[in-house]
Amino acid sequence: MRAEQQPGGERLPAGSARARASGEDAHGANAGGRGSTGAKGGSAAPGGRAAVGDEDLLALERQVCFALVVASRGVLGVYRPILEPLGLTHPQYLVMLALWERSPRTVTELAQTLWLEPATLSPLLKRLETQGLVTRARRADDERVLDVGLTAAGRELRKQALAVPRRVMERLGSSAEELAALRDALHGIMDRVAGDPGITA
Repeated sequence: MRAEQQPGGERLPAGSARARASGEDAHGANAGGRGSTGAKGGSAAPGGRAAVGDEDLLALERQVCFALVVASRGVLGVYRPILEPLGLTHPQYLVMLALWERSPRTVTELAQTLWLEPATLSPLLKRLETQGLVTRARRADDERVLDVGLTAAGRELRKQALAVPRRVMERLGSSAEELAALRDALHGIMDRVAGDPGITA
């Protein structure tokens, strides 16, 4: 059996486990560690970063839900002081946005547009009516239908609201293109959620 010379003068049989391990160690060192798999058992990834192991799939910072919740809280916090001079909360602002697009609209239509339950929408409409921004009236030909429309004050408020998107963008430090890309990605998720009967919003 052929023996291999080892550092320090020790000679090992060529087929022994120690000789094979020694050869593998030397190969890994000469290759700059390419044979290393990393402490978590994942394979090496381009750029020298270890590939993500299964256990990393549950890392908090990798969760889309976590990023969405935290980002949502932050964005709403940006809107709050911007909307205060208009006398609106963020949910009320969304109702006004829908009515500025088209008025009047039925409560059912508004609820669908805003992804809200009618029972959740009703208190918002009542508050806006108290503020003199909207009207609520049942149709003469069908009292089951409740129409919501803008008052003159509600229409006038739109002029002040035109500055809101620009101020939000400035506070977030994002460009219009970045926010548009984010919006479109979120709309894609919204569409998939809406098309899945197994998901309840």
